[in-house]
Amino acid sequence: MYGSENNREDSERTAFRRAEKNYKLYYDTNASKNKKKKKPKPVDLTEVLDFRSILECHDRNGELPPFVNVIHDKFSSPVFSLQNRPGFYFIPGALSIEKQCSLIRESLIDFPQPPNRTNHNAIYGPIHNLFDEAKEGKVLVEEYSPDGSPKLGPDCDYQDGKRWKFVTEKEELLRKGKSVPASALLRKLRWSTLGLQFNWSRRNYDVSLPHNKIPEALCDLAKELAKPAMPAGVEFQPEGAIVNYFGLGDTLGGHLDDMEADWSKPIVSLSLGCKAIFLLGGKTREDPPLAMFLRSGDVVLMAGEARECFHGVPRIFTDEKNAEIDHLQAQLSHEDDLCFLKYIQTSRININIRQVF
Repeated sequence: MYGSENNREDSERTAFRRAEKNYKLYYDTNASKNKKKKKPKPVDLTEVLDFRSILECHDRNGELPPFVNVIHDKFSSPVFSLQNRPGFYFIPGALSIEKQCSLIRESLIDFPQPPNRTNHNAIYGPIHNLFDEAKEGKVLVEEYSPDGSPKLGPDCDYQDGKRWKFVTEKEELLRKGKSVPASALLRKLRWSTLGLQFNWSRRNYDVSLPHNKIPEALCDLAKELAKPAMPAGVEFQPEGAIVNYFGLGDTLGGHLDDMEADWSKPIVSLSLGCKAIFLLGGKTREDPPLAMFLRSGDVVLMAGEARECFHGVPRIFTDEKNAEIDHLQAQLSHEDDLCFLKYIQTSRININIRQVF
């Protein structure tokens, strides 16, 4: 699965891997062993492309970088493209603050709900109401009948002969089986899938798996955002989506999104939460990637030749100075939203919507 030692050594020498290591979060080894007190090593960000600054320059009628083009006629705000990456489009600040907050709430409450699958399914089976259970301090425990066999019941989830159930911390103390706090499961939530479900072990879309359609509001949003990457008169058809959840130190290694039938159709990627660095490479890992900032509300489209480009996220910024989420903090300051604010202050959520067929 992981390849030989020589392959690993080769991967360390690729241009993409070097860029990943350059921007990855590292801590000062001379600092405290307490991770919360460790200081991140400084990283040179001078080569990172900043589309917010480019947009501000454009609005002042300033000169854009020579390799950046702007499109005005396919969206309500400027859309930027790259001369050497056909099919790649960047829409800075495309999502309103209200829409960002709405999507953050949905990503935590609705999108991980069964029949949508998450990375937890493999161990625990489908988990219902994870965010609410974490907010209430519940614990997920193995549930067995008095005779030692797995207990059956409507409030238990089944996986590999085991049943799992949320209980209070006090109830958990009376049990002998395995247990895990809901808050830990929430922090370890890495992905959920909407619409047609993606089978990660087979690396394909499994139409036989139970699924709901992508929510209508998200479909409509994706159709509108996809327009700069679509031929005139052709509408994007959202059929599947993957929601990625990033915490402190999390990364997304260089990869291709190549499981959809028609690569001419874009992947519509929405960024929420803490600022990140996105690497856009070429058709091989040897091609030096371009680094750019992704902020909450930014949208990226990748279609055509851009679908053949390696890309990844080597870094998110969760510290107050660099996360750049003041607008979210102000919008989520109401008492009912503080639970969402607490999560997103140190997290990033990425929703990428695809036309599967």
